[in-house]
Amino acid sequence: MMFDVRHRVDSAAAIEAPQKTRLKAILIAGDALALAAATTIVLLVVNYPESRPWWNPFALVLSATAIGLVCLRSQGLFLARVSAVRIVEFTKSTRALAMQAAAMVAFDRVARLGFRVRFMVAAAVLSWLFFIIERSVFRAWVTVKRSRGHHQRQIILVGADSEVARLVELFSTHVELGISVQGIAGDHAEAMRNGLGLLWLGEATETEALVEQYGVSGVVVSPASLTAFGLKRLIRNLQHSDIHVHLATGVSGIDASRLRHLPMSYEPLFYVEAPTLSRVQLMVKRVFDLVVSSLVLLIASPLFLVVALCIKLQDRGPVFFRQERVGRDGSTFKVLKFRTMRVNAEALLAQLRADNERTGPLFKMESDPRVTKIGKLLRDTSLDELPQLWNVIRGEMSVVGPRPALPSEVKDFGADLRRRELVLPGITGLWQVEARDNPSFEAYRRLDLFYVENWSMTLDLMIVLGTVEQLVGKAVMLVAPRRKSTASSPKVALVPDAPADTHSAPGAVAS
Repeated sequence: MMFDVRHRVDSAAAIEAPQKTRLKAILIAGDALALAAATTIVLLVVNYPESRPWWNPFALVLSATAIGLVCLRSQGLFLARVSAVRIVEFTKSTRALAMQAAAMVAFDRVARLGFRVRFMVAAAVLSWLFFIIERSVFRAWVTVKRSRGHHQRQIILVGADSEVARLVELFSTHVELGISVQGIAGDHAEAMRNGLGLLWLGEATETEALVEQYGVSGVVVSPASLTAFGLKRLIRNLQHSDIHVHLATGVSGIDASRLRHLPMSYEPLFYVEAPTLSRVQLMVKRVFDLVVSSLVLLIASPLFLVVALCIKLQDRGPVFFRQERVGRDGSTFKVLKFRTMRVNAEALLAQLRADNERTGPLFKMESDPRVTKIGKLLRDTSLDELPQLWNVIRGEMSVVGPRPALPSEVKDFGADLRRRELVLPGITGLWQVEARDNPSFEAYRRLDLFYVENWSMTLDLMIVLGTVEQLVGKAVMLVAPRRKSTASSPKVALVPDAPADTHSAPGAVAS
């Protein structure tokens, strides 16, 4: 075997199970706290009858919390494969807390606790808001922990084709998924052709033995790697041993919401819906942009003054930085930011090109010597992007969209990536939420094209929510002490010469 196993079976399994139990316990405790806090606040605000027994408020809080947890569980919101997808969690939590309000009304009619219907509805709405905030904080915390090697699920990939190579790249790029690939099971010659030789463990027919040998808890299968009969038998045998099985679809660049389960003659097929982009949707997006940018500018105006003063006092240079960027339909405009670098930063760029930490035409340095002290703080908190709200009001940008690229970067983009110019660039976007600090240019290309092909207002709202989660995660990383990880770190590593699918997109695999 060409794959060096550094973590033995027993240690990997022993680490993963307690971590999974602990994560779920923290998640449920956070949900319970959100539900209890919401009901308590409503009780404190409303005029609850003093004639009621003293224990009535406590009974209301406990019953609302218990009923809320049951409703959340009924929607599968304690399962990673459900809560891992923001839009699914958003939809199911709305349904669950509507069920909670209805259940509390029925419960009060029996128990006669004296809590009026409008108060129960208010408690449910506040519970939903607290739930979304709590889940965002939880997801940000888990992302930070996973980036440090904790809470990883050990898996084996079955197959050695280009689809498996794409999945290896996906899991290595997005460590926040918590997937640690121990190796692949497939044809050895094909694995070598696809740059997967170092991950090869054995043939696909040996998968069951490899799962037992390496103590993994799940497999992800490329269906083309096995015959229909062999695949069905493998799934049956692995599930009999309580091993999680995921099937790769081979579909890239298509939002899962556009896939409809449409079996034919008892065969599992998917119908792919065409993307739709109506004028009404575009109008709603523009109204959303204007309302959000105007409100944030109004609320953050005192902060603007403080930031401007700090920048001016540091080196007496200009407060704002204007730079030409490429916008919709290839037109250029001046993007506005708080200045975070030395005044002569553009002139020094050529000297630093050799230290670029990104692949492809984009430039990034973790410790860029051109960044000022106040500039580093502004970048860590993303406050430097706030002036771009003026670009949004002027119609040059949107709140959500692909980040506007430099003309020097765009000239190196292929025709496929130039499709990002079909929409307005944004202050935040899918790439910023999912892979902003990742050096892979492939992730940048894949996520931007995914957004262009699958845009919707729901996706925009999820990206805004994800941006908030990312900011919370950054705050956690800034204040949390960095301790040495005792968990096994992800092993995925795609050989540099491995061929990449030029139409890659986020996989539909969730643990």
